[in-house]
Amino acid sequence: MILFRNILILLVLGAAGASAAEKVRVSSFSTILTEIAEQVGGDHVQVTGHVKPGMDPHDFEPKPDDLKAVAEAQLILLSAKHMESYVPKLKESSGAKGDIVQVGDQFPSLKMKSEEGEKEIEDPHWWHSIENMQRATAIVRDELIKVDPTDKADVTKNADQYLAKLAALQKWVKMEVASLPRNRRKLVTSHDAFQYFAHDYGFTIYPIEGITTEDEPSSKKVASLIGIIKEQGVKAIFPETIENPKVLTEITRETGAKVGGELVADGLGATPETNTYEGMMRHNVMAIVTALK
Repeated sequence: MILFRNILILLVLGAAGASAAEKVRVSSFSTILTEIAEQVGGDHVQVTGHVKPGMDPHDFEPKPDDLKAVAEAQLILLSAKHMESYVPKLKESSGAKGDIVQVGDQFPSLKMKSEEGEKEIEDPHWWHSIENMQRATAIVRDELIKVDPTDKADVTKNADQYLAKLAALQKWVKMEVASLPRNRRKLVTSHDAFQYFAHDYGFTIYPIEGITTEDEPSSKKVASLIGIIKEQGVKAIFPETIENPKVLTEITRETGAKVGGELVADGLGATPETNTYEGMMRHNVMAIVTALK
């Protein structure tokens, strides 16, 4: 009887251990959300990051292997705000049974003019606001708990730790930006990806291209931008790490503005310095403040 009871206890404990060891399968289509899911989920998640650091998410299209992973995922994370044009494809082709969460759609958007100036476009680059990152962290935390409530204590603790890091980062960014006079907070960037950053820290953005890296600027826009740079006394122009704008040389030649450090715009970068959110933000802020001072 005692032997049978001990065997039964071992079987129950073994089953409980196997259940506890089973990880929540997450598919992420944003380098930013991949980091959040890994940091918040910790040992309780198995995250597949489909978009890799350094890749241009505007150009990404899911392949068969991506769709297979999505079909097996319990949670699918999308940056949204129209960043991913392939959402219907994910739903139809993958047979996804997990929860599809379009994270960026759950907090306010900034608007910008289209290249033609005829309509307003939703800016999808929400992560350049640390406040939005804090919102996204809370969303991912709640979604992971919904998938597996038994992980609630650990997931909540991990989220609190990550939120504390974001709060410290916010304090550092504000301190660095405060050293830059307000009349110098003017950003000429490769494409229109820093509206949220500008909104939070008091910058004005003058993008060379439109909302994506494929929106080629017209000659009329380039001429207008050259005039603005001269009039406003803009000190530097900032290229991005994922592309090399053809018009940069022309603008610097015509205006005398220098080329600032490369900015990481569309997610995490490919270098060790920029392949984390904190690293990416610190890199961008230091490049901007140093060049514009």
